Amino acid sequence: MILSTLLAAAQQTTARAGNTWGLPEALIMSISCLVILFLASRGIERPHDGRQMPLPFPELFNNISVGGFLGAMSFGHIVGSLLILTLADYIS
Repeated sequence: MILSTLLAAAQQTTARAGNTWGLPEALIMSISCLVILFLASRGIERPHDGRQMPLPFPELFNNISVGGFLGAMSFGHIVGSLLILTLADYIS
């Protein structure tokens, strides 16, 4: 009885179950990752420590290291996910 009540409560609060990603979501995620990478390459205290990431435009992204790149992409995905969830009603 308690389990079915909990499952019913969880089902009612689930937003847009089964939604597939489209072009707007992909663009938001890509742009947020690139913006965070651009900001992180200038905001990290020592972005050149360690092996360098072979990016196509090293002067644009300040020749960031592999660790800095992975951290920036991880944070970019977090920001992009929050943006997509926040804008879910407007982009669908």
